[in-house]
Parts: sequence; C-alpha cells; structure tokens
Amino acid sequence: MAAGTNTCVEETSGSLKKIKWSFTAGTGGDVDSIGSAQTSNAFSGLVQGLITVGGASMSASWSVTVKDQSSIDILMGQGASRNAATEYTARASLAGVANDKLTLGITGTGVSHPGEVYLLIR
Repeated sequence: MAAGTNTCVEETSGSLKKIKWSFTAGTGGDVDSIGSAQTSNAFSGLVQGLITVGGASMSASWSVTVKDQSSIDILMGQGASRNAATEYTARASLAGVANDKLTLGITGTGVSHPGEVYLLIR
C-alpha cells in the first residue's frame, strides 16, 4: 500500500493562527502520520473554525481528525462525514488547545485523492 503525501503551512497574524494541510491520500485512502502531518509549532487557543475542501472525485464520505499531543481530537467529532467535493466549515462545539503540536488524520477519501484542511485558532 503506497503512502499518501501531506504538507503543512503554519501562519500567525496577530492573535489568529491558521494551519493549512494539503494532502493526497495513499492507496488505502488515508492520510495519517505521514509527511508533515504534525505541526512544527505548538499552538494554544480556542479553535475558531475548520474548513475542509475535498477533491472532485473523492469518496462520498471522508473524515478529518486533528489530535493534540494527548491524542484528543480537538475537532470534537466535527470533522466526520465530509462530502466529496463540497467545501465544509464548522465553528460550534470545537475545543481549545494548550501548548500542543497538532496532528492531522484523514480517512476514507478513496485512492490517491487530494484535499485541503484549514484550522483557525485564536
């Protein structure tokens, strides 16, 4: 099974932090602990938003987790059941993070499909 690829870009502007993960799933349809799935920096603050963008040919339902260093999904389940090529946003019921590096997990995209995940923290 071929591994997927992932890049992570971290930006800070004032008190707002934006993390962008761009990924292409492997042959198993997953992106987990590959490439730069973990952020380089530790983050603190409240999660303000999640934006997911799937590729046009992705499977109908794929899921995102963003885990802190205690393996807690700081999205609190809000990353589940993304639709194929639809852009999704989530704001309510997201958690906070305290001085932790964050790790992206993606499941169920289908073979070799690209996508993007944006996380906003303040």
